[in-house]
Amino acid sequence: MSELDLTMVKKAKKGDEDALYQLILSHKEQLYRMAISYLKNEDDAVEAIQETTYRAYKGIKKLRKNEYFTTWLIRILLNYCHDEVKKKKRVVYNDQLIQSIEDPEHRTSIETEDAIRSLEHPYQHVIMLKYLHDQKINEIAQILDCPEGTVKTWLHKGLRLLRNQLKEKEGDFHV
Repeated sequence: MSELDLTMVKKAKKGDEDALYQLILSHKEQLYRMAISYLKNEDDAVEAIQETTYRAYKGIKKLRKNEYFTTWLIRILLNYCHDEVKKKKRVVYNDQLIQSIEDPEHRTSIETEDAIRSLEHPYQHVIMLKYLHDQKINEIAQILDCPEGTVKTWLHKGLRLLRNQLKEKEGDFHV
């Protein structure tokens, strides 16, 4: 985290709303991509970012280490997305999705995403953060608040479970 960002976090913790707004604004694209990948719906993703912003505003003073602001913000978003997915347990269809199902390459992508979503949450989170959001192992460990070794174990086991699921569906699919 840059010195400027650390200064902004300090200001935000002291009640500077503009500083918090600027910090969240600088992370909005990353938050949006994560929310879309979990919720699969633009309206829900925007709502997730709004809720994350609200929760960050309410809880910024509880942030223990300023350098972990980004990790803390992502964790808020992931918790919200997890709760929403669990609460709704729904599939959102739109015209583009229905048309794309006819495309075999896209169908494989949908099947892969469905298989990832069927995994238990620790495996699902680790795989999505690593492969869909290009997070490093140490960043994932910070986001999930667990040791790097645990992240590696979850990643290894999650990929094995994913590979087995896809093999059952496709015969011999390589992950």
